[in-house]
Amino acid sequence: MTLLTFPEEDRSTQAQVVKRPVVPHIADMPRLTTTVPREYVHRWSLAEVFLSGCERLDETRFTLSGQWPRAHTFFTSTDGTQHDHMQAVETIRQVGLYLAHAEFGVPLGHHFLLWDMEATTYTEQLVIGPTPSELTVTGECTDIKWKGERLSGFTLQVVMERDGIPCAVGRSSFTCIAPATYQRVRGSMSKVRHTRRLHPVGSEAPSALGRVLPFDVVLAPTEQPGRWLVDPDPRHPILFDHDADHLPGMVLMEAARQAACALAQPLRLTPSHLRAEFLRYAEFDAPCWIEASLEPTAEPGTAGVQVVGRQNDQDVFTARISGPLDGC
Repeated sequence: MTLLTFPEEDRSTQAQVVKRPVVPHIADMPRLTTTVPREYVHRWSLAEVFLSGCERLDETRFTLSGQWPRAHTFFTSTDGTQHDHMQAVETIRQVGLYLAHAEFGVPLGHHFLLWDMEATTYTEQLVIGPTPSELTVTGECTDIKWKGERLSGFTLQVVMERDGIPCAVGRSSFTCIAPATYQRVRGSMSKVRHTRRLHPVGSEAPSALGRVLPFDVVLAPTEQPGRWLVDPDPRHPILFDHDADHLPGMVLMEAARQAACALAQPLRLTPSHLRAEFLRYAEFDAPCWIEASLEPTAEPGTAGVQVVGRQNDQDVFTARISGPLDGC
């Protein structure tokens, strides 16, 4: 057996090569951008988390950071040049959930009842640039309600900015419900899951509803003008990203948005304002119908649409959507 030996100088060089370098501790490294925990915004997919951080300013005001991707598969205009109005709506929803969990201590597993949502976007500030859109979001909580030491609800006011310029403002009201209370309220309905109804009349063309892909269509037409069946695909990765036992508020608002776009045909409506009120749960076990009608607007070249969602002969939600028209 032959033993290999190294000159004294070579052994020194070898020791320098294999010596473990000093690595800085992660606490000493620069802070890098990441998303907030997906659980805090009730999303399963990290790709659908639009918030990246939060700083508390005082007891009721917060500054959050966020980012909108350049090419989202759903929240992008049909021509791919702008962020969609509904992306601002979804961001407001995420801000409310995040603040409730991370800043006010609502435990994970609690349910949230959405009472209303309002959002205004400034179309010229939604243009997609060469990089993802970095957001600075100011959130202020008012009408804060407590049940003992647990937060039971609040109203959220939001201002979103890109490069210091407002791109969206909005508000929303939430109620937080403990799992046991939610189970008592929902009863057997908490076990019902959604299956698509496949309305026999057929499917609307995506372009008529302000969408590109048939997969994104949530309305099925009826023989009555201005009336549709809410019929989303339960496999949709954005609209049904997290588990639900009823039609989510985002699905209902998207249904209203699509109905408004359809009613404006042959002109193209770009929604820039939405106000929705939710009156009761939209259940999976009965048809939910959308009825839409045009309303006059004060500004030329714009359209307003009033939408009502009905189920079992009761109003489930109402919405009003307005925005500029192209082609008029």
